[in-house]
Amino acid sequence: MTTRKANLIGGDWVEGSDWSENRNPSDTSDVIGEFAQGSAANVDHAVQAARAALPGWSRAHQDRGDLLDRVGDRLMARKDELGELLAREEGKTLVEGKGEVERAARVFKFFAGEALRGGGDIIPGARPTVSVEARREPVGVVGLITPWNFPIAIPAWKAAPALAYGNTVVMKPADLVPASAWALADIIRDCGAPGGVFNLVMGKGSVVGEAMLNHAGVDAVSFTGSTGVGARVAEACARGLKRFQLEMGGKNPLVVLADADLDAAVEAAVNGAFFATGQRCTASSRIIVERSIYAAFVEKAEARRQALVVGHALDAKTHIGPAVSAAQLNQDLDYVEIGKGEGARLVGGGERLKLDTDGYYIAPALFADVDNSMRIAREEIFGPVASVIPADDADDALRIANDTEFGLSAGVFTTSLKNAERFKRELQAGMVMVNLPTAGVDLNAPFGGTKGSSFGPREQGPYAREFYTKIKTTYTQA
Repeated sequence: MTTRKANLIGGDWVEGSDWSENRNPSDTSDVIGEFAQGSAANVDHAVQAARAALPGWSRAHQDRGDLLDRVGDRLMARKDELGELLAREEGKTLVEGKGEVERAARVFKFFAGEALRGGGDIIPGARPTVSVEARREPVGVVGLITPWNFPIAIPAWKAAPALAYGNTVVMKPADLVPASAWALADIIRDCGAPGGVFNLVMGKGSVVGEAMLNHAGVDAVSFTGSTGVGARVAEACARGLKRFQLEMGGKNPLVVLADADLDAAVEAAVNGAFFATGQRCTASSRIIVERSIYAAFVEKAEARRQALVVGHALDAKTHIGPAVSAAQLNQDLDYVEIGKGEGARLVGGGERLKLDTDGYYIAPALFADVDNSMRIAREEIFGPVASVIPADDADDALRIANDTEFGLSAGVFTTSLKNAERFKRELQAGMVMVNLPTAGVDLNAPFGGTKGSSFGPREQGPYAREFYTKIKTTYTQA
């Protein structure tokens, strides 16, 4: 019998308006479970529960830290089980799935400490008998809208700071990956979260997301997803005078200069472009290489690409799992055809693969001789499709790297300290990597971009308090 999982509202499991199957993209015959499809009424119920829980939770500093610490311990203890669940529903390899659960656990442990570090300032008063304080207080009820590509890490790095700083939460996970979010909600509840502090409403963005954005009881929204949807989130929040935070697309450049360690650069490019099936907003989708080493780079990158094993996410030999869905697979395949039609040279890959199980498999595609004006170099594909672009010199490489509407992550490979410092300073991105893949960030450091990639305060680390707290200034006459 298929397992059914309901929404978590006010500490109770509540059915939605319908149920939706969750299937394994590595093997579409594998049904993970049926998950509630929430309604606008469910969202209203959850917001009311969150508002009722807010006064008590906002004052319970030690309880907040203790809860988050327990959640972190529980996630770590169940890393193998939850990593397998994640791999089954999203298509990450088992190693990547376990690593993501461990990251989520460490995020909760980090913010357990932050719960007692709310921050604030004592400000010298302009009047000798008046003291002035700037206090940080919770924003209120926070709506979290999370994507499918990191189905437990991103919910963790939004929910943990929201709860640590005294907010209550209504979370809507991506409709493709409800199982990991449900497991996280179950753990938070089981670890002793008071009813209404953390609420989970699953379902479609057009229903659950819209209801959340338009609900007067939601004070702030943190969103991760596509740029187009992010713009709609911003518009709705602006109308309702809600605080909002957006993490959106990327078309991240990795620059390889002539003085780079070529083997290290190739390994980083392949990792950044193809691992996690290219389904990362920080993926290295544009690889910009100086002409003097261009041919050698392409040859080595293709050899490394051919060595990658595409397969079932739970197979220990697999390097790259399937695309998350049929729609995503078709989008990847469409962009391969677009690239060929634009005149880029397909060095290898890009075809759909038929394996032992019926899944959404694609061979990672490596394009060379790409011009930065081509669609495959300008639009976010969100799949294992990499474009190698030639550059005349370092100046030309920097120009090409910055010629994009996005600005999330960027990287440079060089053995020159002078070049490294220049690119760190002049790359137009929120995060710059030197001699590292563009994908891969630390949980205690700020995460976010510029241009069309991000809007609002940074996520992660202590910088998260800028979004999840508001400032109150108090004056006291002695």
